[in-house]
Amino acid sequence: MAKPPKNAISPTRAENYPEWYQQVVKAADLAETSDVRGCMVIKPWGYAIWENIQRQLDAMFKATGHENAYFPLFIPMSFLEKEAEHVEGFAKECAVVTHHRLEPDGEGGLQPAPSAKLEEPLIVRPTSETIIGATFARWAQSYRDLPILINQWANVVRWELRTRMFLRTAEFLWQEGHTVHATKEEAIDETRQMLDVYAEFAEQYMAMPVIKGEKTEGERFPGAEATYSIEAMMQDRKALQAGTSHFLGQNFAKAQEIKFQNQEGQEVYAWTTSWGVSTRLVGGLIMTHSDDDGLVLPPKLAPAHVVILPMYKSDEDRTEVLSFCDQLKADLIAQRYDDEPVRVRIDDRDIRGGGKKWQWVKRGVPLLLTVGARDIAEGEVFVSRRDIGGKGQGTPREEFVANVSGTLAEIQQALFERAAKLRDEATVQIDSLAEFEKYFAEGSPGGLAHCHFVDGPEMEAKLKELKVTARCVPIDAAEEAGKCIFTGADSLRRGVFARAY
Repeated sequence: MAKPPKNAISPTRAENYPEWYQQVVKAADLAETSDVRGCMVIKPWGYAIWENIQRQLDAMFKATGHENAYFPLFIPMSFLEKEAEHVEGFAKECAVVTHHRLEPDGEGGLQPAPSAKLEEPLIVRPTSETIIGATFARWAQSYRDLPILINQWANVVRWELRTRMFLRTAEFLWQEGHTVHATKEEAIDETRQMLDVYAEFAEQYMAMPVIKGEKTEGERFPGAEATYSIEAMMQDRKALQAGTSHFLGQNFAKAQEIKFQNQEGQEVYAWTTSWGVSTRLVGGLIMTHSDDDGLVLPPKLAPAHVVILPMYKSDEDRTEVLSFCDQLKADLIAQRYDDEPVRVRIDDRDIRGGGKKWQWVKRGVPLLLTVGARDIAEGEVFVSRRDIGGKGQGTPREEFVANVSGTLAEIQQALFERAAKLRDEATVQIDSLAEFEKYFAEGSPGGLAHCHFVDGPEMEAKLKELKVTARCVPIDAAEEAGKCIFTGADSLRRGVFARAY
């Protein structure tokens, strides 16, 4: 009997997917828990991935006319109180600042100084619609001032009780776009445009296939008239909301007095939007592509495309091998992938054996090269592709350099196709409640179920019972007459239902 393969990550995905995820984060050196409960320290390799995400998205935002700005971390409580529905949606997650100074407590410790109590509590931003809206009320005076197209890269705090690194933490990094428009149509176009930007980024850069859709009423952003999202499926068949774009109508404009004088000289309320993605994308990247040996990175977001490992046994060999590797690095950097120089690192740390190689395997580097004196003599490099695993093979040096851009493109496409195939295999149409209950029964793998529905209490009760959520109504789905599986009422649309993160 053949021995089962030995994996770098324990437990495997099949054995315990949630714990596997945590172990990949640790083994890939992405992040660690911090001394503050519910918060994480993002380590250099993990932050480099976030920087690549940020850099690509920032360029896409600016290409659509948006500019970056920065707004305060603290929001006066009265600002939140102006928008009742918005407050209700975030109230349980808010961190509140009540004092501005500490003093000795008389027992060797510190306490908030009673004399330093704030006149009005400040909320550490869970999202910035209210504070940015107050600013926009000053900026928007005339139709000539519109549209206002602003993005902010920032951190936010939502006091989560159950946390998981990158997926759900008390503090996380994100971008939040906020815009003001003269007409409803312009605001809706903006909302849909940014959803398209997110979908393009997810599929072209993350190699993560997504469904673009509108959220049901129960899943809508607090205070919004419509919320759109991109939904992805992870390897455990659970859905992940990877980005949202909100049409806020005039709700926030009326709460924050965002008015302008139109071309007819009338003072009218503006129309606003907001949209955002966060470091949750790193979690999505992990769960879309990684395997039982650790992280697998799509080349477009990998901090390094190629890592070179010099191998030598003597000082004489060392000089020859390092010289070869330095020139190889220079030749690779001269190649271009995705309109940028190929990103290359040489790891010459004094770590012997396979330990160093396995560190880079677990970090998900797309291409790993080992170079020794024998390889140099034969004019080769020993190449391992992370997406297909295995021991790798010797490849002529010049051939590898000439083809490196094409190889990276091939890996990027292969990862997307593999994820799309898994999603398609786990996508079903369901037309009865009995079939729905069976599909999402405890212990079943589940997946993405496209079902006719009518939003209402009957649906919400059944979903809560089964621990399933309505993900979205796909934008590109054609109207189709059917019966709601929860009530039997007429329906013209199918929604996507899944267990979710």
